[in-house]
Order: sequence, then structure tokens, then C-alpha cells
Amino acid sequence: MKEELLHYVWRMQRFDCTKLFTTQGQKITIIQFGNHNQNAGPDFTHARIQIGDTLWVGNVEMHLKASDWTKHGHQQDPAYENVILHVVLEEDTPITHRDGTQIPCLELQSRIPAKVAGLYKSMQHNTDWIPCQKMISGVSPITRQLWLDRLLVERLERRCVYMKKVLESNKFHWEACLYQCLAKSFGMKVNGDAFEQLTKVLPFSLVRKHQHNLLQLEALLFGQAGLLERSFSGEYPMRLQREYQYLAHKFQLKPMSAVYWKFMRMRPANFPTVRLAQLAKLYHQTEHLFSKVLALQTLKEVENLFEIQVSGYWKEHYVLDKASPPKLKSLGRGTIHLLTINALAPILFLYGREKDLPTYCELAVQLIENIPPESNHLMAKWENVGFNATNASQSQALLELHGNYCQSKNCLNCAIGGAILKN
Repeated sequence: MKEELLHYVWRMQRFDCTKLFTTQGQKITIIQFGNHNQNAGPDFTHARIQIGDTLWVGNVEMHLKASDWTKHGHQQDPAYENVILHVVLEEDTPITHRDGTQIPCLELQSRIPAKVAGLYKSMQHNTDWIPCQKMISGVSPITRQLWLDRLLVERLERRCVYMKKVLESNKFHWEACLYQCLAKSFGMKVNGDAFEQLTKVLPFSLVRKHQHNLLQLEALLFGQAGLLERSFSGEYPMRLQREYQYLAHKFQLKPMSAVYWKFMRMRPANFPTVRLAQLAKLYHQTEHLFSKVLALQTLKEVENLFEIQVSGYWKEHYVLDKASPPKLKSLGRGTIHLLTINALAPILFLYGREKDLPTYCELAVQLIENIPPESNHLMAKWENVGFNATNASQSQALLELHGNYCQSKNCLNCAIGGAILKN
């Protein structure tokens, strides 16, 4: 058994709460179980518990064995001086505060239902794709949907943690924050880190300064990406190279290494060179992009805003100095949807939270709800266990469920796992 099961049965009151007594024989009446503390310190705070004739207000600490108190060094930590009840599976030794007074102790080993403990053990030790794979069909559709709704918000909140750091590093300049987050999303999984590194060596101030000149903008992007550090035979790559050398000298720029960029096992349309050309065209044709993002109302408006075609040279090239059959190389609808999921919706959500404007949070969720679900091997596995995502909000929630709950077997903090244990 893990200590987190004690947290669960206490938080959800899934143990025999009748006729409670401390191990010293004092009657216990729980008025408030307290707030589950996810940070350092006692496990539950602000509990209200009557022990004997005295009403206590303070913290509750939990361990499998009472002696874990000493093993964890709580006797030396002032944060545990306000513990009013020690809840344990087994009291193998009495525990005292630093002044020598014994901490009231409640044993739960005979009060946790065997079925709850058995189900929990089963989920923790099975080898199925997800811990509750054989039991999930018994969870009501309403419980599933409400949990997926919450998981989408959790996913947006988690992405906002990264974006908030980017925003702070740009001194709360929202346009610069969007530039960095959008560029990272242009790189997708394979080249996302490289695009992120590029935005650190090419600040948004330079992009904005030169966005009206596409040649200069491409020169800055490709040059700082380290992709102009070789000899070329074509006229346009040489023009880019000359322009970059001038700008690099003027602004004292140092490029990143070209080794960061990955081309292997990628469709040519997803080559980082094509994505850089598309990013350049987007900023060339769109001033005040963040303001335009804030004005969006529908997914169709997003698709229209990102309807771009690369410059003439890139219509006949996927990489520098190597011609290919002519193709427009516009941003596909699927790519725009991924940019919406990974960059636009999260920054709208963050803006709504930061400015206390919930309509932007609602818009972020609405945009994702209107996008078709992802189609990948994880979604196929979810379908096999009875989850058929009908839009991207559900598929994103399922990705969050698998990544942050199922893989780590975090069943006790999952509404689906909780429903199984409850039933």
C-alpha cells in the first residue's frame, strides 16, 4: 500500500468514520477534514477536529507507519508543530512533538474497506495499457465527460506555465511572447526546440523592425538559424547571405548552430526551411499579430488569418540551393489547427487569466472544441477502451489523461479512478 491511498480515503471519507478514537482512547469527532496540501508541509491543512473535550484547529499528517514521522525528519521541522492528528495505517511507536507531548494518533488499518484497497492494488500492479482498462466501462458517461472537460483546462493551464515564463522574460510584451510561442509551435515536436532557440538569438524587436522587407526578414531568420553559413550557387540564397552579413554586422548578431535542425524522416513540406519561410511570410503580411489574435471569434477567422503562401523562391524549393517542382506550400488546415491548439488557444487562455477576462478563456476552449480530433496511435488505443473523441478538446483531454495520470498510475487523483473505487 502507498501513502497516497491514505490521502485518498481521508479526502473522500472512504473509511469507516464511525466511533473514532485515538490509540490512547480519546474520542475523535471530525468537523472538517482539512485541505489537501500538494506542497511541502503537512498533508492536510486547516482541519477542525474535536479530540476528547477539546476542539483543535490545525494540520493532519499521514504515514503508513507512525515511525515514518521520524524517518522523514518531521520532529526537526517547525512546520509540523501544528499537527493536531497523526493518521496512520499502523502505529508502531508513539510520536511526540518537540516539547514531549504525544501527538494524538488515529489508526486506519481496520477501517479501510478491503474492496477499496484491493481495487487500488489491482490498478497499481496490472500491466494493461491503462491501469483501469478492465474496469473503465463501468464509469458513467457523465463522469467521463466532466473529467475530460476538466482535463482540457488542466492541459491549457500547464501550457500557460511555460507561456507565463516566456511572457515574464519579455517583460510582459504580449507580441514578443506570441512570437516565441508561435515559432516553437511552427517547429512541432521535431524542431520545436530549435525554433525556440532561434527566438532567443533573434529577438522580436528585430523581426518587427524588418517585417516590411521580406528579404531582410528571411535573411534574419535563416541567418540566425545558422543556415546561411555555407557557399551557395543560387542567386537568391546568395542575396540572403549578403543581406544577413550586413544585418549581423549592424546588430552584432551571432547565429545558432545549424546542427539543431532536423530534416531526416520528415515530409519535405514540414522541413524547417519551409516552416521558416512560412513564419517570415506570416510576419511580413501581418502587423500587430497579437492584437489580431485577440480579435478572433471563430476557427474560420483563425484559418483566414494564417492563410499564407511562401515567397516566390520557396515555391520551387524545399531547401536552399536545391530546386524542386513548383508548389504553393501554404499552411495546411491541419497545421493551422495544431498552431491553434499549441499556441493560440493557450496564449488566449493566459491572457484571459492575467487580465481577468474570462471571455478569452472561453474562446480558447471554444476554438479547440471546433477542431477535429487528432488521429494517432494513442487515439486508436483510447477508442479500443471505449473513448471515441469527437473533437480536439476531447482528444487533447485524453492525451492529458494518459500522459499525466495513466502512465504514472495517478489513479487516486483521477475522477475515473475515483469513480471506480467509489463504486
